[in-house]
Amino acid sequence: MSLFRFFKPAALKPEIDDPILVKKQYKYWRIRTFYSMFIGYAFYYFTRKSFTFAMPGMIQELGFDKSELGFLATILSLTYGISKFGSGILSDRSNPRYFMSIGLILTGVFNICFGLSNTLVLFAIFWGLNGWFQGFGWPPCARYLTHWYSHSERGSWWSVWNASHNIGGFLIPLIAAASSYYFGWRFGLFIPGILSICGGLFLLNRLRDTPQSLGLPPIEKFRNDYTGVSSRSENQERELTNKEILFDYVLKNRFIWVLAASYFFVYIVRTGINDWSALFLVENKGYSTIGANGCVSFFEVGGFIGSILAGFCSDRIFSGKRGPVNALFACGMLAAVFFFWKLPAGNPFLDSCSMFTIGVFVFGPQMLIGVAAAELSHKKAAATATGFIGWFAAIGTATAGYPLGKITQDFGWNSFFFTLVSCGLIASLLLLPLWSITATAKEKQEATN
Repeated sequence: MSLFRFFKPAALKPEIDDPILVKKQYKYWRIRTFYSMFIGYAFYYFTRKSFTFAMPGMIQELGFDKSELGFLATILSLTYGISKFGSGILSDRSNPRYFMSIGLILTGVFNICFGLSNTLVLFAIFWGLNGWFQGFGWPPCARYLTHWYSHSERGSWWSVWNASHNIGGFLIPLIAAASSYYFGWRFGLFIPGILSICGGLFLLNRLRDTPQSLGLPPIEKFRNDYTGVSSRSENQERELTNKEILFDYVLKNRFIWVLAASYFFVYIVRTGINDWSALFLVENKGYSTIGANGCVSFFEVGGFIGSILAGFCSDRIFSGKRGPVNALFACGMLAAVFFFWKLPAGNPFLDSCSMFTIGVFVFGPQMLIGVAAAELSHKKAAATATGFIGWFAAIGTATAGYPLGKITQDFGWNSFFFTLVSCGLIASLLLLPLWSITATAKEKQEATN
């Protein structure tokens, strides 16, 4: 029971009356909350991707084959996906300060435990536990982004935060690969683990709970930025039961199911391009390994740009509507993958441009579908809603592993790209009907039913 009390949301304080002090405090805490989330989630990537750069050393030292290592990767995807949903439910009724911090510290601990192990059983246990606590990263961030940043600006803030994926993805090869190269593969787990423990302690110091826990008014009141027919009422601020969060605002919400299905197909494309494109370039276009990886690195660069671009477009061009940007970017993803597929060999510049463009269009909906899920559920159910669609994303990631590899092995690269293009088409068709759906439109539609 004491453990549950530790994670209990912070008590609400009496609202500060001085508007000048409120403005000053909001400015300080919004910046502090944001940079802490950004740094913290980048650290989560350190302990999620460290195994990738330890694999060559594990093969050489311990004699593991690719299927055994693939088994460990699958365990991470499965436990991470389940945890993302489960921790979303818990996070909506917990203090995100402790939830995110403890999760990051424990991922660091289990990375170190993994590095100290020698048997497949222990590797599977510790990597599964790592995957479970990896799921503690995303839902608290969704909660923070919903409570500290209002509707008309949220896409921009969320998109910049989402770039922490790319920063973490860029830094971990430098840290883990260098550690493995100079000190052995175990240090490729030790160093990211130690850094993440330090990162968790940093979050514990920097983060707090909701604005109301600091005596500040709700963000909608502070910025006079209300959405939905009931947003001005107490409905948006009252605490929900677990049943209301899970059933009324997630499982019975058809918009969440559509977003979850589209997320599944977007993540097949994202993971398929990220994990298999280098091999495609080597086998089909005569690239060296270094050249192929260099070309694929433009995918992350494009993702950084696309994530920020999608958020700003949804706020500034479409006045907070996420549907148009999600649909347009999904169609762009479809076209970009098709172009890369049909591009003949001997065009390295165009190959790199194609990878960049795919990254732009993939990471747009990868980020903004999460924003839409948070806004089309309920403010107090944002972590559960985003955790639920994140579960579908993890299934998409797993599908892009062995199943997609089996398709490629048995039927060739044309079947690989046909599958990705089909996924892009389905994602586009799912997102197009949500073009005009906003929180206001959703509540009006529900009120008439």
